[in-house]
Amino acid sequence: MLLAPVVWVITVVVAYFFVAQTWWFPPSISQHGAAYDAQFMRTLVIVGVIFVLAQFALGYVIVKFRDDGRRAGYSHGNNKLETIWTSATALLFIGLVVMGSSIWAGVHFDEAPPDAIPVEVTAKQFAWSFRYAGPDGKFGRTDLKLVNDSSGNPLGLDDKDPASKDDVVSASLKVPVGKHIRLILHSRDVIHNFFVRELRLKQDLVPGMEIPLPFQADKIGIYEVPCSELCGLGHFQMRTTMQVMSQSDYDQWLQQQQAQK
Repeated sequence: MLLAPVVWVITVVVAYFFVAQTWWFPPSISQHGAAYDAQFMRTLVIVGVIFVLAQFALGYVIVKFRDDGRRAGYSHGNNKLETIWTSATALLFIGLVVMGSSIWAGVHFDEAPPDAIPVEVTAKQFAWSFRYAGPDGKFGRTDLKLVNDSSGNPLGLDDKDPASKDDVVSASLKVPVGKHIRLILHSRDVIHNFFVRELRLKQDLVPGMEIPLPFQADKIGIYEVPCSELCGLGHFQMRTTMQVMSQSDYDQWLQQQQAQK
């Protein structure tokens, strides 16, 4: 008799923490992030209702069929009923997956608009580097033989190439608010992962691959960018920030960086 109330109490407590949104996500700062959150909430409500009903039904069954000295009976079950609820469950969850996949596909397969700001992202054990094209709009040539972290050339920029002289390399990501950004992801050694919670974005960086990742940040602020792929002993320290700035502050920062070259 005590087991059923315990099941019901645990169910109510668990449901409360979700309804109260305790330990919840940070606010989204992008339109696709809001779409992800809406889809997540739809899924959570549907499976949450099913979970609560199932647990209360479990408690009812525990009470009804408890051992009270009566002779146990056997039921073969109802094949028709089992077929109906299994098919309904499959259709429900497949539908939720399809709805969520359309949002994911829109983020990862849709190309950035032509006016999107390109930013090269290079990950290595255990640091991030972000490269911006200069006024010429071109990224300069790089060479692995020229990579030298101690001399301040983590990307191997070729200073003999005129296009590389105005490139800006930063240890943190700076973007203007409300503007389309097209990240170009590279890894220098192992698999890393670019992750910004507030953007609801996660994308692996794979050695030998160039992976585009478009987004638009709609709220000014500073947000953490950790590597969320276990990439070695120093993985814990591989983190930087993304600063979303006003257009004027972004232009001023870019000009200051170019003036220091």
